[in-house]
Amino acid sequence: MGIWGLTKKKGDNEAIITTKEVLIAKADALYEQEQYQEIHDLLINYKDSGDIEIIWRLCRAMYQLSKIVSEVDGKKLIFEAYDLILEALEIKEDNWAAHKWASILLNSKTLYEGVKAQIKESYNIKKHMLRAMELNPKEPTLMYMLGTWCYQVADLTWYQRKIASVIFGEPPSSSFEEALKYFETAEEIDPNFYSQNLLMLGKSHLKLNQKELATKYLKMALDYPAKNEDDRDAKQEAQKLLKKF
Repeated sequence: MGIWGLTKKKGDNEAIITTKEVLIAKADALYEQEQYQEIHDLLINYKDSGDIEIIWRLCRAMYQLSKIVSEVDGKKLIFEAYDLILEALEIKEDNWAAHKWASILLNSKTLYEGVKAQIKESYNIKKHMLRAMELNPKEPTLMYMLGTWCYQVADLTWYQRKIASVIFGEPPSSSFEEALKYFETAEEIDPNFYSQNLLMLGKSHLKLNQKELATKYLKMALDYPAKNEDDRDAKQEAQKLLKKF
């Protein structure tokens, strides 16, 4: 039976519902409802199960929880989640969602560690994104993440580039044009899938001095139904940028 056991077996078809499948379905439903603490409490006892589908969902909840607790507790959650996701990837490397969340968690970890860490780990952050995309090339959130990486690299200040030169010899390079291509590809795959992608389309066009297109996407981000914190943040930033026009 393995670790999960069986909860239901239906005749000769052997339609089996395992404890794992129930947990995953419940965790995904709770995630849609933004019930991150409930997901954590549901899955935390399985953190040593070695099951990557359970672990990345636990880490996803820990990431979301880190944004609504104290800074000290948030840091602890991020560091613990990052260690968990790396351990899971050592067991099963070919899981695109685990690589996606490894990238997100590593990026969040470096925010606590400072600018040098952010620059030093930038290639590893991108490496996880690229591996996730290799495993799931039609996932729009990965396009969004790569676009954001390109945008942030293109937007590095002179002193950040100087630090990068010391660390790497040659700092990471990208452009707002490259970032824009990823955001546009994400939108082509799944139009209006994410308020933050609309926001970044607007910001990229703004950086390229394409104000008409920037206005279009910023207004779309502003009008996007606010279902969660990301949507609310996108709406707020879009509103601030539009006021500057």
